[in-house]
Amino acid sequence: MNAPRTIAEYLKQLRDALRGADPALIQDALYDAEEHLRAELAENPQRGEAEMLAHVVGTYGAPDEVADLYRDQEIKIQRALRPPPMPKRRSAMGRFFGVAADSHTWGAMFYMVLALASGIFYFTWAVTGISLSLGLLVLIIGIPFVVLFLSTVRALSLLEGRIVETMLGVRMPRRPPYPKLAGMSLWQRVGAIFTDGRTWTMLFYMILMLPLGILYFVFTVVPMIVSLAFIASPIGLAFNNDNLLINWGFGSHEPGWGDAIVLCIIGIFLLFATLHLVRALGKLHGAIAKGLLVRSDDQRA
Repeated sequence: MNAPRTIAEYLKQLRDALRGADPALIQDALYDAEEHLRAELAENPQRGEAEMLAHVVGTYGAPDEVADLYRDQEIKIQRALRPPPMPKRRSAMGRFFGVAADSHTWGAMFYMVLALASGIFYFTWAVTGISLSLGLLVLIIGIPFVVLFLSTVRALSLLEGRIVETMLGVRMPRRPPYPKLAGMSLWQRVGAIFTDGRTWTMLFYMILMLPLGILYFVFTVVPMIVSLAFIASPIGLAFNNDNLLINWGFGSHEPGWGDAIVLCIIGIFLLFATLHLVRALGKLHGAIAKGLLVRSDDQRA
C-alpha cells in the first residue's frame, strides 16, 4: 500500500482496509482519523500535508494498522458490552418462554413504549423545521437557518443511534459523520449537507418515527394490557363477580373458577407471545435505524 500524501488518500486507504466491517465502526474510525489529521495539520501549519501525514503514520499509525486496531478494539468492546449468553433451549416450550430471559426483549419493550413520545418529538421537530426553512428561504437568514436546522437533525440522529444501540443492541455510530464541516465556509457547508444523501434519510427517519412510534406503542401496550388482564382474572373473580358475563361461543353465562383459570392460561401465553412480537419489532427497527442513519460504503465512496 502506497503511503498516503493527502488526508483524502489516508481516509480512502483506511476505508478500504475496513471494508466488510460494520458501517457504524467505519464511520467512527473515519471520524476519529479525520479529526486527528486535521488537528495535526492545524497545530503544525508550517508542515505540508504530505509531511504531516508521514509524521502521523509513525505516531497515529498507517491506515491498515489503524484498521486492525479498530477491529481488535471493537471485538473487545462488544464482548464487554454483550449481556451473558442465554442458555440454548432445545424444546419449543423452552424457546417460547425463554424470551423473558433475554435482556434485549425488555430493552425493546421500553423502546417501543418510548417510541411514541420520541416519534412525536422527531416528527414535530422535522415538520416545523422544514416549514420554517421554506418560509425563511426568501430572507437573508434563510440559508443559515436551514444549515442550523439540518445540523440539529444530525445531532438528534446521533442521539437516536445511541438510544437504539443501548436498548436494541444494534451497533450504531458513536461519532458524528462530518468533522470536516467545522472548517468549512457557510456555502461549503450548505453544499456538503445538501449533496449528502444521508441528510435526507435522517430527515425521513424522523418523519417516519411518528407512524412507527404509534404502531410500536399499539402493538406493545394493547396486547400487554389484555394479557395482564387475563392473567389477573382469578383475582378479579375472587373480589367481584357481580354483573359479569362470559361467552366462549356457546352462550353467555356467569364466569366460574374454570373460566378464570382458562383466561389466566391464555393470558400467560399471550404475554410471552407479546414478548416475542416486541423482540421481533426491536430487530426490525434496528435494521431500519441502521439503514437510514448510518452511512454505507457506497455513500462514502
